[in-house]
Amino acid sequence: MTKTPYAAPATARPARWTTLVLTGAALASVTVGAVLPASAAEPHAAPVTGTVRGHHPVDTAALTALMEPGPMASGTLVRVGGTGPTWTRATGPLSQDPAANFRIGSITKLFTSTLVLQLVGEDRFTLATPVQELLPGTLPAHWKPITVGQLLSHTSGIQEPCVAFGPGEAPTPAQVVAHWTDPRCAAPRYPVRAQQYNGVNHFLLGMVVEKVTGRSYADEVQRRIARPLGLRHTYSPKPGDRSVPGPVLADGDEIEPWAWAEGGMVSNAPDLERFMTHLMRGRLLRPAQQRELFAMPALSEGAVDRFSAGGLLRSEIDGTVVWGKTGSMGRSTSGVFATEGGRRTVVYSLLPASRDRELTRRHLMSLVGAAL
Repeated sequence: MTKTPYAAPATARPARWTTLVLTGAALASVTVGAVLPASAAEPHAAPVTGTVRGHHPVDTAALTALMEPGPMASGTLVRVGGTGPTWTRATGPLSQDPAANFRIGSITKLFTSTLVLQLVGEDRFTLATPVQELLPGTLPAHWKPITVGQLLSHTSGIQEPCVAFGPGEAPTPAQVVAHWTDPRCAAPRYPVRAQQYNGVNHFLLGMVVEKVTGRSYADEVQRRIARPLGLRHTYSPKPGDRSVPGPVLADGDEIEPWAWAEGGMVSNAPDLERFMTHLMRGRLLRPAQQRELFAMPALSEGAVDRFSAGGLLRSEIDGTVVWGKTGSMGRSTSGVFATEGGRRTVVYSLLPASRDRELTRRHLMSLVGAAL
């Protein structure tokens, strides 16, 4: 029996906070500028020290100094929110509009995972359902069953493709999956012994969403998440659409091929903060699926990037557990993270100036140390 789709009411209010995260190949940067009213930006106002209920004071002066253009980043945008004041600031060649739009890259995966967990909550399928049952003929017949839950938690065992698409190509989801399952490439490794981050997992999940609902992925994002939450700047572009409506965070980015349910969405910092707050507070999922959102699979132990059963990236900074997702598109690296219950949130977008990931990590830790 199909249950009524569950989504947060449009009138629900968001929450906000502070911090930063870096994981694996993607980086997270936290920063803060002056206290801002919700409707206006004052990027050059004098930094202040503020508090967010239940946490240490936030040293915005130190954070502001750390996010100035330099050897680690040529520009940084940070929006900090939570149960207390909100801060936002942009430096370098970035729009000074705190609500500027940008391509969110793999943060898109959080939206895809949310749609899938909503469908699980509606009894459309379970986390144990093999994707081969939902998408017959999509994966090679000789492959062992791969479940929806394995796709969400990056434990599918699917390997990286051995051939590449040409520059500027915008393949369909089916073409992407066929590319990953090319018989010339390595088959999944069994048994799966660890999490392995892989974009094709969310291409398959996006295809599951479309097959089960009978609607496009873009429509389901709007119907189930964006419209109920009032996310007016959040959407999945049409194939081949590489435009970003103004104001745009950073001009001149070389936009990569359309990445759809894996990494193709457009949003802005206020929308991402609102989405993450509602997700963390259980306003988008039913209780059973909310628990899956934070359950850590045994295979996540020892992984560089640890993902929950519901697809959330888990990290620990100075004893504080944060949840979220990073993403890259063109020159920029972005992320959204929150503490338990959405008491604090941070959205960032960074233009990296260094290719040294360890230096970037240390830079991040300095930012986090000033924020906590």
